[in-house]
Amino acid sequence: MAAKYLALVDDEAQVRQALGRLLRLAGYEVLLFASGQEFLDSLDQREPDCVLMDIHMPGLSGLQVRDGMKAEHADLPIVFITASDDPELAHQAWAGGASALLRKPFSRQVLLDAVEAALLGRPRLH
Repeated sequence: MAAKYLALVDDEAQVRQALGRLLRLAGYEVLLFASGQEFLDSLDQREPDCVLMDIHMPGLSGLQVRDGMKAEHADLPIVFITASDDPELAHQAWAGGASALLRKPFSRQVLLDAVEAALLGRPRLH
């Protein structure tokens, strides 16, 4: 069986590299994107099985990227990542169908559990 393809969208290079490495070691195929627009532009070539995306990014925010995906890619599971404790932001993520919302810092196991649950379509994780 082919490895599941994950798209990791985060403007911070160190975060992208670290999470990308962790996910690859767990057996996933991971493509890294430095911006929401870069990720949206890639969807014509290949659709991921799951998207991991920072909420706060320059240019398009993670929530704006999610809204941009809605029409053609509405069923893609999204695991949002944030350092914010803003309840309104969390509400917007959940209301828009997030599979999980991970607040930094989070453990390796929390990340892997959230990805696996998203891929399996399990109930959303807080």
